[in-house]
Amino acid sequence: MASDRLRGNTSLKIVVIDTSAIMMLFEFSIDLEKELTRLLGKYKMVVPHAVIDELVLLTDNAKGKKKLIAKPALKLASNFKVVDDKSHSADDAVLNIAKKYKGVVFSNDKELRKRAKSNRLKTICLRSKKYLMISEDIV
Repeated sequence: MASDRLRGNTSLKIVVIDTSAIMMLFEFSIDLEKELTRLLGKYKMVVPHAVIDELVLLTDNAKGKKKLIAKPALKLASNFKVVDDKSHSADDAVLNIAKKYKGVVFSNDKELRKRAKSNRLKTICLRSKKYLMISEDIV
């Protein structure tokens, strides 16, 4: 990734974020913009409409810490480009959009990351509760 920036590769990477990643940003102290720029250079964040729906449900129905985190997470998600997908689940929508735009899946959900890798998609996740890491090991 850093070598791409050195060679002048300015291609824009699409990052498809899921619910767990958005909520994680409010649980841990992470500079999202700095970390994604470090990993990818230029990027554009997109969020599936199904993820927005999940955050609305959490805002309305969750209890305790999840409910407290869901409100600012929903506000942050609304700042990203919202993309519609006909999938029934947020995870399927994340994968479909990432495949369509040859994007990177940003998730802390182990099962979703596993599915992304089996679909030959790169993933971004949290490491050591303070920085983001991109997978290079595509199955």
